[in-house]
Amino acid sequence: MAAYDFQLLTKYLLEHGVAWAPDQEIVYRDQVRYTYTDMYQRVLKLGAALQGLGVKEGTKVGVIEWDSHRYLEMYFGITGIGAVLHTINPLLAPEDLIYTMVHAEDEVLIFHEDFLPLVEKAKPRLPFIKKYVIITDKPDKPNIKGIDAEYEEFLGGVVPLAELPDLDENTQATLAYTTGTTGKPKGVYFSHRQMTLHAITGGLSIAGLGNFGRLHKHDVYMPLTPMFHVNAWGVPYMTTAYGLKQVYPGRYEPEMLMRLILGEKVTFSHCVPTILQMIVGGAAKNNLDLGGWKVIIGGSRLTKGLALAAKKVGIQVSAGYGMSETCPILTLASLKPAMEEWDEDKQVDVAISTGFPIPFVKLRVVSPSGEDVARDGIETGEVVVRTPWLTPGYYKDPERSEELWEGGWLHTGDVANMNEYGYIQIVDRIKDVIKSGGEWISSLELENLLSLHKDVQEAAVIGV
Repeated sequence: MAAYDFQLLTKYLLEHGVAWAPDQEIVYRDQVRYTYTDMYQRVLKLGAALQGLGVKEGTKVGVIEWDSHRYLEMYFGITGIGAVLHTINPLLAPEDLIYTMVHAEDEVLIFHEDFLPLVEKAKPRLPFIKKYVIITDKPDKPNIKGIDAEYEEFLGGVVPLAELPDLDENTQATLAYTTGTTGKPKGVYFSHRQMTLHAITGGLSIAGLGNFGRLHKHDVYMPLTPMFHVNAWGVPYMTTAYGLKQVYPGRYEPEMLMRLILGEKVTFSHCVPTILQMIVGGAAKNNLDLGGWKVIIGGSRLTKGLALAAKKVGIQVSAGYGMSETCPILTLASLKPAMEEWDEDKQVDVAISTGFPIPFVKLRVVSPSGEDVARDGIETGEVVVRTPWLTPGYYKDPERSEELWEGGWLHTGDVANMNEYGYIQIVDRIKDVIKSGGEWISSLELENLLSLHKDVQEAAVIGV
């Protein structure tokens, strides 16, 4: 008998979490509280309901939703039957949003009723979409012409699947679009194998290599990076596999966020600096202690001023790095064991750096000629990477895919240096570097210096 050819599928992350912590809670705002067992049954119902609409392997299912338990169900229910989860960014300009749905060839659209005006306006220009499913938080279910189902009724009217089907691990699982400043949005896509490897390695890195007590089974997780943005950095797949208590805030509203953080005793999150700034400001103003809350910062540079302000209200912060094309996590700014003996100021400098590559990430900083720059923390070059979880290219865009993968390395477009310890520091995007008097100047470094002034809350430096 031949050995079993085990496939790396997202469903196994869910199944482990359910087996490990069947009664663990998943919370949505102040409206829903249910267990992992409940969630798993709803995932099986979602899979059955989608199949009832004719969804099959490879079908694109678009989702426009706030961060919720339902979105988590779709992370597993859509991908679990072999369909492709297209996480749609509702903050895109309307023309770009319509472009992504047409370019993806979405056949089913599941959307929150907050976006009904947008969907109604777009419908005449969405030729591929055959079925519309609306989501509401209200007790009264909407009855709207042209909408095929309401999400809860959609799940309630079917017999759940016995289990999620077996698939080839190279089956496409997700699709998302970048929000580039020039040209149309570009589609990036990942397979079950890539999503699963990213979750395993990311979880290993945050738990085993992370700072401040690390991620563990008693943590309470709340994402503060939108679930439509690179699958909330892929972290819900990790925390589901761990069986952690998970808290989903819906639309980001400062009062609700603070209520959930304190009321549900949230201990682990990730966000961009602007969200952290908002929470730190609110905590300082109201004299709140957020001790025990661990936050990974990405999306833009974590300045030293913000890191120190966060520390004053008890938040333990460190940086991470990645991009839409990389699934996204490439580095984490964790302290090596010897660094734990350093003084506090030097440790903060490490925590706000772009970080050290996590396992399975082959990362270089190269000159325009393609040679590695000196590991002196001064000489800069472009960050290029190889890992098992990089997008194979831009969806249906071979020309830009070739540029992305020039020379067999994925080109990030980020300018960085690397120090003697192997940590990198992003200093700018190639297109944003400021040139003055023949010298290259980092806008990010200037912003970091400005943030240290006691009267500066936020800073942005732009070349003119």
